[in-house]
Amino acid sequence: MPLQIRTKDITLSEPQKEHLNNVMEDFKKYSLDITRIIANVTGEKKGVHVEFEVHVAHTSPIIINETDEKFDEAVDKAGKRVEKALRRLHDKIKSPKHESLRTILNEIEE
Repeated sequence: MPLQIRTKDITLSEPQKEHLNNVMEDFKKYSLDITRIIANVTGEKKGVHVEFEVHVAHTSPIIINETDEKFDEAVDKAGKRVEKALRRLHDKIKSPKHESLRTILNEIEE
């Protein structure tokens, strides 16, 4: 799974890059087929804008935006929102609410 960091109007220090990579590595714990993660970091007048784009196989990408005055807070908030979306996707895949008609009919025949 390739991790990609893009920056605009800001230069990231090594600790900031490491923090960003650690947050992106935490996305793996949901056992989903993540094909690519892109982090876009943009410097703005009143802080930092962070966007995570997480591509999961067979679904549309998860895109989360967050803006904050401090870099670490923006990354942490966006990371928590991505984890929430991944957790919901994992739960949806793991236990679908609606069973197919075939499954119901097979249970009746047995």
